[in-house]
Amino acid sequence: QSQLVESGGGLVQPGGSLRLSCAASGFTSHVIGWFRQAPGKEREGVSCISSSGASTNYADSVKGRFTISRDYAKNMVYLQMNSLKSEDTGVYYCGALQHWIRGCYDLTWPRTDKYDSWGQGTQVTVSS
Repeated sequence: QSQLVESGGGLVQPGGSLRLSCAASGFTSHVIGWFRQAPGKEREGVSCISSSGASTNYADSVKGRFTISRDYAKNMVYLQMNSLKSEDTGVYYCGALQHWIRGCYDLTWPRTDKYDSWGQGTQVTVSS
């Protein structure tokens, strides 16, 4: 059964690091996106990795600080988050893009309506 399960969230001080994991069983050939949702705000795209792993994309707000990667042998997708800021606080979700979309195209990957499946989310809190 295909499913997405996030883990790795927690409380971290500003400037700190966290690595989020997404167990993406059954989604080896899908584009995987990371999103976050702060209280009272809409879910926003953070990063994306293509089905081949060859291309990635990032929201401007996290470029240079976050790195997405995937391990096909373990069916895992990771989001390494460095230099964390208070505005990075939120629930982080991984999602599987519709299976016929193979790349992280600028106009597609940030759209939540293009995702077929979502995990349950993991809370990230950046606070001193």
